[in-house]
Amino acid sequence: MSKLILIKHASPLVDPAKPSDQWKLSEKGRASCDALAIELASHRLTLIVSSEEPKARETAELVARKLDVPFETASDLHEHDRSNVAHMRSGDFISMIELMLRKPDELVLGRETASDALARFEKAIATVATTHADKNVAIVAHGTVIALFLAAHGAGKAFDLWRRLGLPSFAVLALPDMKVESIVERLA
Repeated sequence: MSKLILIKHASPLVDPAKPSDQWKLSEKGRASCDALAIELASHRLTLIVSSEEPKARETAELVARKLDVPFETASDLHEHDRSNVAHMRSGDFISMIELMLRKPDELVLGRETASDALARFEKAIATVATTHADKNVAIVAHGTVIALFLAAHGAGKAFDLWRRLGLPSFAVLALPDMKVESIVERLA
């Protein structure tokens, strides 16, 4: 049976002057990619696909290089679109995410509802999974869309998952049914 590994990117360098979809990895984030690759090695990945956002792309490139597997980007794997939202204090941001996840069909934050983000992300995941059906593939993406996807596949409540997923973290799903086998919330 093939596996799909959903990876939340490593720690970014937060720059309040730029939208988060333009952030690159921090030094700590780049360093954590070695440990992430070691954790992923047993899954015998044959391909890593990434969101086009810099922090996800950098995570994927570093892990792919360490594991000696091909890497590519794909559209629609990006984070919930918050490109029109100014940088917020951490507590305010957490409250807005909680509200958005509690009201998934309402436009609470950003340019898309949680339901719209999930539908876009699910379609992109299905495309990757179908295109590479016989392979163990990893997808490097983002916390909100991964939490929404895992919640939709029975792994728990989206907000709780979002809060627990570290930078980086990953979930292992069995294909073709997308059954969640395990979640590694934090690297040791």
